[in-house]
Amino acid sequence: MADLKYYDIILKPIVTEKSMNEMADKKYAFYVHTDATKVQIKQAVEKMFEGTKVDYVNTMNLSGKKKRRGYTFGKTNAKKKAIVKLTQDSKEIEIFQGL
Repeated sequence: MADLKYYDIILKPIVTEKSMNEMADKKYAFYVHTDATKVQIKQAVEKMFEGTKVDYVNTMNLSGKKKRRGYTFGKTNAKKKAIVKLTQDSKEIEIFQGL
C-alpha cells in the first residue's frame, strides 16, 4: 500500500445533478485515490475541510471504459468514487456552495 498523505487522497469533487441533490442530506461525492481506504478518506475530509465531522464513507471502484481508435483497443484509467456523509452538527463543505 502506498504512503498517502491526506492531500493526495481526495482528487476532485464530483459535480453532477445527482450529487447536487444529495447535498441536502449532507452527502458529498469525490473522486479519490484508488489505494485509499475508508478510514483514510474520512481523515482526509476532516483535515481538508475545517469543522466537518464525517459520519460514514461509501466507496465504489469504477473500472476503465473500453475505447477504440481505429484498429487499436485500450482502456481508460480506473477510478474510485467516495460518497461522504457528514453528521448533523457538522459544517457544510464550502467548495460546493454557490453551485
